[in-house]
Amino acid sequence: MTFLKGRRILLGVTGSIAAYKSAFLTRELVKAGAEVRVIMTRGAMDFITPLTLATLSKNPVLSELIEDRETGVWTNHVDLALWADAMIIAPVSAHSLGKMVTGQSDNLLLLTFLSAKCPVFFAPSMDLDMFKHGSTRENIEKMQSFGHILIPVGKGELASGLEGEGRMAEPEEIVQQIHDYFEARLPLRGKKALVTAGPTYERIDPVRFIGNFSSGKMGYAIAHELAERGAEVTLVSGPTSLKVEHQRIRTIHVESAQDMLKACQQEFSVAEWVIMSAAVADYRPVEQSEQKIKKTDAQPVVHLALNPDILKWMGEHKSPAQTLVGFALETNNALENARKKLKAKNLDLIVLNTLQDDQSGFGYDTNKVTLITADNKTLPLELKTKTEVARDLIDYLQQSAQ
Repeated sequence: MTFLKGRRILLGVTGSIAAYKSAFLTRELVKAGAEVRVIMTRGAMDFITPLTLATLSKNPVLSELIEDRETGVWTNHVDLALWADAMIIAPVSAHSLGKMVTGQSDNLLLLTFLSAKCPVFFAPSMDLDMFKHGSTRENIEKMQSFGHILIPVGKGELASGLEGEGRMAEPEEIVQQIHDYFEARLPLRGKKALVTAGPTYERIDPVRFIGNFSSGKMGYAIAHELAERGAEVTLVSGPTSLKVEHQRIRTIHVESAQDMLKACQQEFSVAEWVIMSAAVADYRPVEQSEQKIKKTDAQPVVHLALNPDILKWMGEHKSPAQTLVGFALETNNALENARKKLKAKNLDLIVLNTLQDDQSGFGYDTNKVTLITADNKTLPLELKTKTEVARDLIDYLQQSAQ
């Protein structure tokens, strides 16, 4: 589940036999790419050791507000709460549930809970009669009324030997519920995007081609950023060594400019955002030999034909509901040439970069670009990684759409 990659998760563990499941939950969160920090109550340590959760989370387990009374070293629960993208308290015992509802703050976990501004998920765990008690039901309802998210209990055999409700949800179920929560709130959820990336290769014969030095890194970064924000992305990629693994990215591999045009024409009408970052070859050989052309002393001559202008076709066919973004790589008169391209191709935005800037352009992991809008506004950006440039570009498109 890529949605958890890089997210900061605070896991609270209270005193319940189900605390052993917290080890599996920690492992699932870390496997999904989250950074996990664990807070345990003293009661939780009767069921599972801090060493287990520290090893699985790859972070020290926190339990005490005051770490060293002689030196006055303490754990800042406010900073800890602000650090988290989400807080999961699993398991929540009946005892801790009551304290959370009444605002008690006699341990680090409760202090952090009361300071949390991020979404808080809580997974109760207790025996059947405790779970059915009116006070427990009332406390669960109060927690939900505070805006916290209940992870429902499961049914089955309980520690007492009774059968019924009260089991803490399984770790996989908890992770799935968190996934569903964040998935529903992704800002570009439901939006369809078309992105092109990489070079095109125009064959001379089976072993030679006309092409360029584009790596595809910029386009792949844009596709990934769109997908991370919830968009359904079609990535039309020329030949590149890059791979993309995301459940919301569908990749169509092409070789030539004509291949890319055909793929884009098939996908264009359903895309709301179209970002054309591919470096499409302007020319192709008029004739392509089916066999390798043998080297001779004679001077070879390759006749070239103009490739289709994919970006121009899109500018001519786009609807008012579509946003079309082009890229311009210039070596001289950069702003002037980019503005001409913006107007000639009927673009909403053009991203200008130039080979004159160090560490910018083909092959690099960084890029220095200027965004130019249809109303001639310019937004120059500093040298950044291509991932950061992609983030800035999508930020701008989101803001413009509001």
